[in-house]
Amino acid sequence: MEKPDMSLPSADRGDFVVAVPSIGEGGLDARRSRHFGKSRNFTLIELTHGEIKSVRVVPNEPHSEGGCQVAAQLLASAGVNALVAGGIGARPLAVLSEAGIDVYFDRQRKTVGEAVAALAAGELQLIAADQICDHHRGERHGDSN
Repeated sequence: MEKPDMSLPSADRGDFVVAVPSIGEGGLDARRSRHFGKSRNFTLIELTHGEIKSVRVVPNEPHSEGGCQVAAQLLASAGVNALVAGGIGARPLAVLSEAGIDVYFDRQRKTVGEAVAALAAGELQLIAADQICDHHRGERHGDSN
């Protein structure tokens, strides 16, 4: 059976910006935040044909009512093409989707650099409906930074 193509959808286009919710000061060695909207910041990695071209950190807005949607809009305005997340709700996912940002699910990799390497290698899949957070069921993400 042939393995499905899970590579970056526009990796052949050249520049591609990936966002990863991160803890502390951010960067490739930073630990990943498990919660998209409550992340302290986002590490943005610009890839060119799968190779890292640049890394920058963008502070997230403080989380409040609708805070996850604000974070989604922040990434859209920063030119992000993809997000690697271990948790995201349906509303911010819809905002990201509408902005053309693909969301990849990953709870295994601990650092930003590991997550981006897995994405560039085609090891991550787009988030599925059963992986979306539903806080009304009491799901928790562990850290909230």
